[in-house]
Amino acid sequence: MLHAFFERASHSGVPLVAALVIETRGSTYRKPGALMLFASDGARAGLLSGGCLEGDLQEHAGRIFAGGPAVIDRSYDSRGSDDPVWGLGLGCEGLMRVLLWRLDAEGGHNTLAGLLAAEHRREPAALALDINDGRSVLATGADSPERSPVLSGAVDDARLRAAAMDALARRSASLQDGIFTLTATRVPTLLLCGAGPDAEPVQRIATLLGWQVTVVDHRPAYIDVARFPGAARVMQVELDDPGAAIALDGFDAAVVMSHHLIADGRYLAALARSRVPYVGLLGPAARRERLFAELGPAAEALRSRLRAPVGLDLGGRTPEDIALSIVAEIQAALHGRRGGPFSG
Repeated sequence: MLHAFFERASHSGVPLVAALVIETRGSTYRKPGALMLFASDGARAGLLSGGCLEGDLQEHAGRIFAGGPAVIDRSYDSRGSDDPVWGLGLGCEGLMRVLLWRLDAEGGHNTLAGLLAAEHRREPAALALDINDGRSVLATGADSPERSPVLSGAVDDARLRAAAMDALARRSASLQDGIFTLTATRVPTLLLCGAGPDAEPVQRIATLLGWQVTVVDHRPAYIDVARFPGAARVMQVELDDPGAAIALDGFDAAVVMSHHLIADGRYLAALARSRVPYVGLLGPAARRERLFAELGPAAEALRSRLRAPVGLDLGGRTPEDIALSIVAEIQAALHGRRGGPFSG
């Protein structure tokens, strides 16, 4: 996970180089705004290709670590040729332009740190980067008419300031006149209502995707942080009102999976009063209808948002199989997709 990798390297003082996709044409593995990090000790996080480019990028990152330029601009073009490109054998029929960028106290460390922190807080932010010299400006905080944007970094550069402010308003990545702008991505948030053993693989897969996962349960014996490494929160809630201790409207998705009929009904009742756009319920359709009947009129506020039985039909019966199908359906819902195959 990029955020955790960046924090560990920063705290330990390990120098970093960022690799940013700044332009693409045709078919490419990643699109503009994709980020990868290289550390001077050889560690790295993220992918910009299926593994084809990373070795070459790491070599160029080594030039920066060795005291080379602050930025290195690389293009990988595999269009219109059946021959392997640079011996890498890309075969993707597209062009990818990648900027390697030194992150240090004088360079982009603080502005990138601010962008990643804004993503973690789910707040708007935009970074403007001069691809010729690595100078950067970060604009943050303009999430309401009452708040004015805050600028940091190379704020003495009027072009960078203007580009960062414009990107903050547009919320999109772009390359124009030698300046690349990158905006913060809202980290998905998932609430698991139930901390039983089958919640563990759901949390692990979602955390692997970089989501912020909160796990709640009304049973004290299930509240064990060690079982959910990487979770944002693991907490006990009161069954009478499980939504009282957490701000439900801040979640993109919730899955009810306590395996306890009364508890599931209480969780669903709380979620019915919320604006969580995706609510999943574990169990068969007959169980769903029984819970709906017990909810009464409140069920109508939930019916259009509820996926029950939760998950895509991927096959398999193990907890890991089921967890994969649940997270896959949420992923599709977050991106407005139906979860079908790419092939016709």
